Amino acid sequence: MRSMSLSSKVSQPVLSDVEASILDVLWDKGEARVREIHDIVSKKHQVAHTTIAVLLDRMHTKQLVTRKVESCKGGFRYIYRPVESKDEFKRSAMQHAVDKLIDTFGASATSYFNERFGTSAKASKTRDSAAEGGR
Repeated sequence: MRSMSLSSKVSQPVLSDVEASILDVLWDKGEARVREIHDIVSKKHQVAHTTIAVLLDRMHTKQLVTRKVESCKGGFRYIYRPVESKDEFKRSAMQHAVDKLIDTFGASATSYFNERFGTSAKASKTRDSAAEGGR
């Protein structure tokens, strides 16, 4: 199972592979019905139409997708959209993961990030300064 953190408004910080595939479809299409999503996701995962419907309902509860009702022959159906763009989602996921690490490990996490990325950022600045000076 591929893990992906969610935004801070969600208590469960993991997406299943199928949920991630559902979001990929919605990011590509903008909005879609359960049947459309199932047609695409079922090429990669062996899942029933009802499984996609249940997962979308749960994703709606987690505020990952929105839905609107559309009348159709025999009743109604939902049209789903992602709440965040793919880039916004990635940023929220990273922010959530980093915040969780800092909450769990405190100063050790902060020290590690400074050690790991502070040096990298300084080296990058030095390279940028050298490149600008060389022109």
